[in-house]
Amino acid sequence: MKKPLLTVNDIVQITGITARTLHYYDRIHLFKPTHLTEKGYRLYDRSSLEKLQTILFLKELDFSLKEIADILKLTKEEQKQILKKQGKTLLSKKQRLETIMAALEEYVSGNDISHLEIFNSTSALPLREQYANEARFIYGETEAYQVYNETLEACSPEEKEERFSAMEEIFKQMAACIHQAPSSDEVQQLIEEWKTILMQFMPCDAELLACIANTYKFDTRFASYFNQYSTEDLADFLYRAIMYHINRLRC
Repeated sequence: MKKPLLTVNDIVQITGITARTLHYYDRIHLFKPTHLTEKGYRLYDRSSLEKLQTILFLKELDFSLKEIADILKLTKEEQKQILKKQGKTLLSKKQRLETIMAALEEYVSGNDISHLEIFNSTSALPLREQYANEARFIYGETEAYQVYNETLEACSPEEKEERFSAMEEIFKQMAACIHQAPSSDEVQQLIEEWKTILMQFMPCDAELLACIANTYKFDTRFASYFNQYSTEDLADFLYRAIMYHINRLRC
């Protein structure tokens, strides 16, 4: 014969939730027992079990307990409308989580953080835009930066990508030469090519080149960026190669 009422232990065995959770739901008036025995034991009827399962379902849909309490007061049709809206919210979170997981995989695989699209859907600015803003704060008053900014704005997206790709190719070639002396002809030829690309954006005097060289060496983000091209200290190698180029210009 079926039991007309269920005990706390029965509910625990059926649903898998803890007795403490049941007691808490009772205390906040979210899910109260159908009856209390003379000794104060909680008892639940079978319709209560359906209500509890609805609560657990809504909790899995990322509703707070307060929101769940409000939803349970609504009609079935009103509940469906709220659930449809929540479905869209969860889909957006799912897509965001997939973006985060993809960025995490890229980062663990060795890609530099500046290449990740992690901030593109948040209140934080994308990393490339953050770097651009940082450069604007540091160099914004200089003539070289103003020329750089004007040149960059005049470029089409394809032209920008082509120049940035050319710069990355030089870094890859520099990584292949890392066991040579920074003063070697091959390395210095690559520095000349690197400077030629820079000069497409802005005038490059010795002071600006030295500033870039120091940034490459002492800014940990650049070190992380260059590490994707080499297992050795490419940032330091670039610094020494650029400084040799500058010293040779001054002679």
